[in-house]
Amino acid sequence: MIIFLYGIDVYRSRQKLNEIVAHYQKTHQTGLNLKHFDFKESKFQNFIDEFQTVSMFEEKKLLILTNLFLGQEARESFPEQGEKFLKSKDIILILEKGEPDKRTRLFRFLEKNAKSQVFNFLQGEKLKNWARKEFSCYQKEISPEALDKLVYFVGRDLWRLSNEVRKLVNFKKKGKIRVQDIETLIKPEIEIDIFKTIDALATKNRKQAILLIHKHLEKGDNPLYLLSMISFQFRNLLIIKDLLEKGCPFYALAKETNFHPYVIKKTCVQAQKFSVQELKKIFQRIFQADLQIKTGQQSPEIALDLLIAEI
Repeated sequence: MIIFLYGIDVYRSRQKLNEIVAHYQKTHQTGLNLKHFDFKESKFQNFIDEFQTVSMFEEKKLLILTNLFLGQEARESFPEQGEKFLKSKDIILILEKGEPDKRTRLFRFLEKNAKSQVFNFLQGEKLKNWARKEFSCYQKEISPEALDKLVYFVGRDLWRLSNEVRKLVNFKKKGKIRVQDIETLIKPEIEIDIFKTIDALATKNRKQAILLIHKHLEKGDNPLYLLSMISFQFRNLLIIKDLLEKGCPFYALAKETNFHPYVIKKTCVQAQKFSVQELKKIFQRIFQADLQIKTGQQSPEIALDLLIAEI
């Protein structure tokens, strides 16, 4: 039997692999016939030798192959010898991170003959349902509004989402997780990228700033929301810069602004790269871009591009 797991959602494909391995280990407890071959390092002949070796315990083998598509010999030889793999009682599990080359003979063979499962990124309700199940594993509930905000903040990165679920569960020992818990503990992915965008603008790397903004536009984020995030961060920069120039010590900034310590730290670093006058001009230009979008003088995408080009 051949099992073929692949797709860009590596978290879920790895999760599926772990489920199969756990099930195998329950019925084959010696563990001697569970083997892993990574073709970044292993030769195809090593796999063949193991496949042809007779098990002394007459156990079914589980042979896990990763990066099979990267090795030229493996990529070409596997479909050539595919019939004997299909007839075997042993299990050959192929895990491919990302999208394999579908033009290859190997992919065509696996698509036709293997038990295949593709793992694309979850979106919408499927992503929310996945998060709900993660919370239920900890016997924890989350309100629908909080779940919406969590998914919006984190996005479809299940590695990060699973970590944030554990963080919330450990934080909220009693009661249902609410919106304020998300806002207290979770840093929005978009906010992190806005910091990167401001850094790029501060070093006059407009190309990088535009690439970061367009990444969000391609993902479907609202241009006006992106503009509001840029406006919010430059407003913070102006407040911090003004306080620093008036002699306010670093330790007093949190009390003066009520900003989160993370925001203060990042904003202080960025504030060094702008003068107060520059920040005031940028803030005025952001206001003009917002007005142009809302009055229909410019499309949101063009207004954002022009804004970045002029900063």
